[in-house]
Amino acid sequence: MLSTTHLLDIDDLSEADVHTVLDRAAALKAGEDEARLPQKTLGMIFEKPSTRTRTSFETGMTRLGGHAVYLGPDDIHLGHGEPIKDTSRALSRYVDAVMARLFDHGDVEELAAYADVPVINGLTDAAHPCQTLADLLTIREQFGFDTRVAWVGDGNNVGQSFALGCALVGIDLTVATPEGYGMDESVLARAADLGAAPDVVDTPEAAVADVDVVYTDVFVSMGEEGEREEKLGAFDGYQVNADLLAHAGEETKVMHCLPAHRGEEITDEVLESDRAIVWDQAENRMHAQNGLLVELLAGG
Repeated sequence: MLSTTHLLDIDDLSEADVHTVLDRAAALKAGEDEARLPQKTLGMIFEKPSTRTRTSFETGMTRLGGHAVYLGPDDIHLGHGEPIKDTSRALSRYVDAVMARLFDHGDVEELAAYADVPVINGLTDAAHPCQTLADLLTIREQFGFDTRVAWVGDGNNVGQSFALGCALVGIDLTVATPEGYGMDESVLARAADLGAAPDVVDTPEAAVADVDVVYTDVFVSMGEEGEREEKLGAFDGYQVNADLLAHAGEETKVMHCLPAHRGEEITDEVLESDRAIVWDQAENRMHAQNGLLVELLAGG
């Protein structure tokens, strides 16, 4: 049994919970665990479009013998025409869990506050815990957790959840972000409380020295298109390319949560190289989420 009902950010899970979910995910992926969720239904609320989140959850529920219902912005009245708390209470009478991919983190918190079933954050402006579970599963497969990782670029929702995930399992994380685009101080404090705040350095070159993995994400996130020119200017020098990787080890791998803006935060050359483990990462979204769903809905 997990120590939490909902997953709104990765540190809702304890260190033991993370290992439990990843152990289950690895066993399901390897075909060594036959746990299934027959007759279980996942309601999937989407305010934002997605390739990986929708497909991985929907396919994952099918593989587990359950069912997923897609609820897009034109399908329900979330926040417009009906209060979020009413949507949450009604859905709780129909489905066994809710996954929500929303703009505002406060909205997923309100969903969880009024839900009688588990609520899973599929992405908000503040956090992306499902991505972090996939990231940790990928790193565990490649290196184990006694490893060094660099986060280079925007201290965004993905980066913040990843920093907390690294703190939970003891990964040595170094962060390089441009001035004004760092991770929230509250997130760094939470990581410190977990025992492993990331080392924040001034340059990408310093961050990637002697690491096993370099991780980046888009510089211009969905909904930030109006800030595009400003952000691209601020992130000059932070691109993950061959020159930057020359400061890392020859065996250093590269991660990206996708979608990638090739030619901006990462080059096509790097993304198509043997260094990239992004496709393992993408596949592991489904396996990690399946592990989470089984632990939440089948009681371990």
